[in-house]
Amino acid sequence: MTNPSLSQPLLQLEGINKSFGGVHALKNVSLSVQQGTIHGLIGPNGAGKTTLFNVMTGMYQADSGCFNFDGESLSLKTSPQVLAVKGLARTFQNIRLFSEMTALENIMVGQHSQTKTGIFGAVLRTPAARREERLIRQEGYRLLEYVGLSKDVADRVARTLSYGDQRRLEIARALALKPRLLALDEPAAGMNPTETAQLQDLIRRLHADGMTIVLIEHDVGLMMRLCQRISVLDFGEKIADGTPEEIRRDERVIKAYLGGDDMPNSGKGAMPIAGTAQGSLQDDHAGTTP
Repeated sequence: MTNPSLSQPLLQLEGINKSFGGVHALKNVSLSVQQGTIHGLIGPNGAGKTTLFNVMTGMYQADSGCFNFDGESLSLKTSPQVLAVKGLARTFQNIRLFSEMTALENIMVGQHSQTKTGIFGAVLRTPAARREERLIRQEGYRLLEYVGLSKDVADRVARTLSYGDQRRLEIARALALKPRLLALDEPAAGMNPTETAQLQDLIRRLHADGMTIVLIEHDVGLMMRLCQRISVLDFGEKIADGTPEEIRRDERVIKAYLGGDDMPNSGKGAMPIAGTAQGSLQDDHAGTTP
């Protein structure tokens, strides 16, 4: 795989501002995501992470700033649907599956946006449409297997799946769009330790296969293990950007998370080891990459 440090940014946001009434949610925020990396967004509650994520994926329209994807300058009004066609797909903090559809049907919905035969071919059941439908179904089974779901899950209604399996299914549906950048919004939220470990393995596999990933997650230890680069927001501003090791030792980040200058430390100017995601930026595997 290409050395991420030598590649061009796949996604660039510059000078992004976003307000809701009198609340300035984002203040002149810039973000550069290198192709082939896992890039994390962290920060205390209310820091602006989700707002930036929603601007990046077309869910919110920024008030001002510049948006560039894969070398193309895009309007701040670019819709999620257009971004998906260009190669940017996302999942949501609150799972948004079609709950009454089967697992396979959920994936096929994503794939149908990529079909070439069109609505008339589908209605008339032309040979080309039937052939494409077979290929879509085969790809759906492949994606289920890729994210760690067995073929037995394919015909189960989505709402009957376990929470962890629904999370994996949502990732599979996003992958059906054949994205170049996959944006994951708190994918480990609500997962038990076993499910989180399985998710970590899946994200590493995606990265090894060349996927560029932007990740929001409250589990800071997970972020430290997975990400090559991390951007930190606080009160709508980007206060730090660097490798996990750099972020772990950044005094501005420590202050943002622990809320003061008088704080315990590990003796090396780093965040203390702690059991809560929001209270620690140090981890046994801090700074490692997949």
